[in-house]
Amino acid sequence: MILSRLREGQGRRLLDVGAADGYLAERLSARGYEVTCLEGDPSLAKVASTKCFRCVLVDLDGLIPPLSGLPLSGLFDVIVYADILEHLRSPLKTLMLINRYLRRDGIVIVSIPNVANIWVRLQLLLGNFDYADRGILDRTHLQFFTLKSFRIFLQEAGLEVFELLSTPVPLPLVVPEQYQGRIFGLACSMNARLARIWKSLFGYQFIGVARRSQARET
Repeated sequence: MILSRLREGQGRRLLDVGAADGYLAERLSARGYEVTCLEGDPSLAKVASTKCFRCVLVDLDGLIPPLSGLPLSGLFDVIVYADILEHLRSPLKTLMLINRYLRRDGIVIVSIPNVANIWVRLQLLLGNFDYADRGILDRTHLQFFTLKSFRIFLQEAGLEVFELLSTPVPLPLVVPEQYQGRIFGLACSMNARLARIWKSLFGYQFIGVARRSQARET
């Protein structure tokens, strides 16, 4: 869904924050973007460096230093925060510091999990709040967001959201392939429709597409 919101790169500069091993950066590079990755894990950064224009090793929870080789002439047309801010101790601070490198007419894309998803709500009714190796309650998540708090978070960061999407629960990753027949396909379609119609309850993840707030500019 992030890729669908980005036109062909044509040499535009894109910053992939928390790039991991470069799985997204590789696809963005193939679409013509000059991708710079920021990653805090040295081993992941080494892999990511083979899939993008350059990769900068940086502690995203620390004081973000001036990015080497990126003066004012190196501002980015797009900054992507894909599934990273929930892992940070001070995501708002990090977001605001890095957004200094966004062009005045650039866009920011942020994806974040929805802790108020119906699955989590049902688990709470049963008295459960169990962390796991992946998903909304990934044990490495330090911050949690609802639709309301996500909107406030982006506003506090000086961003104006012009498109807010939600993804459905990734059923194909949960249900074994041998059970994925016609009925499963219908369930996936209904799942996606519910996520679009009722984001706060059925959305698995929120994706905000934003620009600098005009109110902050004046």
